[in-house]
Amino acid sequence: KLILSCSCLESEPSTESPDPGGDVDPEEESAPHCLWVDKFTPRRYIELLSDDYTNRCLLKWLKLWDTVVFGKEKAVKKGKPSTAAHPPFSRSKELPNKWKTKVQLTEEILEAELDQHKRPKYKVALLCGPPGLGKTTLAHVIARHAGYNAVEMNASDDRSPEVFKTRIEAATQMKSVLGASEKPNCLIIDEIDGAPAASISVLLNIIHRKDVEGEGAAGAGRRRQREGGLLLRPIICICNDQ
Repeated sequence: KLILSCSCLESEPSTESPDPGGDVDPEEESAPHCLWVDKFTPRRYIELLSDDYTNRCLLKWLKLWDTVVFGKEKAVKKGKPSTAAHPPFSRSKELPNKWKTKVQLTEEILEAELDQHKRPKYKVALLCGPPGLGKTTLAHVIARHAGYNAVEMNASDDRSPEVFKTRIEAATQMKSVLGASEKPNCLIIDEIDGAPAASISVLLNIIHRKDVEGEGAAGAGRRRQREGGLLLRPIICICNDQ
């Protein structure tokens, strides 16, 4: 899984303040109360005030799914001429992980080749951090920015592994029928650290599920149909304690 640590994500409140000497509209007093965290929550990517490195990493990881979800081929970067001209300097890429920075390690993860089904190497991203930082807001904003329909579920609410599995498969194997665009779903699992061990095992089985190639037997086909298909949609998990 790809683990990203979040910092403060709240949007800046408006600097405008109501005129203390002005009259108060009776209709405003009777209007339902709206919290500032809801009124000024970020709704677009450019409104996020979190660490830009975290935002870009999560967005870049989501874009790795474009090939299998939207049918977009991954752009191939051309190698730098200086690398071929100076082969001795290529040894720096073979340095052990302890000599690489966090940025370099994350870039290597996000630049990894897609698997045989054109999916990224890491099927799940994990956002971790203390409560109140806006991890769920970040997941929703990034998912919408990447062209997905964000589907949220709370892992601590579904204590039954069967219900947990049904909800995951329904969100990752079906298109959204609400709205004209019918965008593909991006599943956001909140409070994953509160899920029971059985539910975590169900999630891992779905992630590591493989397509049995080369087996044309009817038994293998029935088994794949019973177990479910490959995971073809991104999943973002959120937790407080990594």
